[in-house]
Amino acid sequence: MAINFKAYESAFNLSLAENIAKEASKITSSLGIRIILAVPSVLALKLAEVYEDIYLEHVDPVGFGAHTGRIPPDSLKTLGIKGSIINHSEHKLVLRDVFKIIKNLNGVGIEALACGDTPAEVAALAYALPAMIAVEPPELIGTGIPVSKAKPEVITDSLEAIRRTGKDIPLLAGAGITSAADVARAVELGAKGVLVASAVMKAKDPFKVIRELAEPLSSV
Repeated sequence: MAINFKAYESAFNLSLAENIAKEASKITSSLGIRIILAVPSVLALKLAEVYEDIYLEHVDPVGFGAHTGRIPPDSLKTLGIKGSIINHSEHKLVLRDVFKIIKNLNGVGIEALACGDTPAEVAALAYALPAMIAVEPPELIGTGIPVSKAKPEVITDSLEAIRRTGKDIPLLAGAGITSAADVARAVELGAKGVLVASAVMKAKDPFKVIRELAEPLSSV
């Protein structure tokens, strides 16, 4: 499971973020699953002190140099950050830049979680060999209407699209995932995990939600 903090107000509450990281650590140990926390860059180093599976929410298609306000992919290796989300629907890139970023990340042993809106885009991303691909129909993001129920064919078609490329890349399902039942259905359809955001970051009790969403993944 990957949790995208985005830029919600709660994402910049350092105490809450640290407690989410600690809770994620407990759950990963007890259930034997993986939980990635994709966090704002200003919090990444602090959270990496208490939890090792920290991602950035985005990096840029640049190398080290005169690039004000940019984050070079290679810098994650220097800073000890595990990976980054790439090409989220809220931060889209042209495909050549996505490929450049993933190549740079792979070159320094850093993971890329590449996002695609459609099975066709998922297929294109597979050729770049990211560590994982998440399929998220943008019209369902943040709606509470889960892709696993509203558009299950997006998951199954994306899995088939990856298979046709001949690549072996895990698929995560995202958009509207809010309950354990949504996660369980995604797993039944063949997803290896889920990408969630508002279900956790806007919850009154995010720790309870993380535990509930994580439970169905213990069988994957």
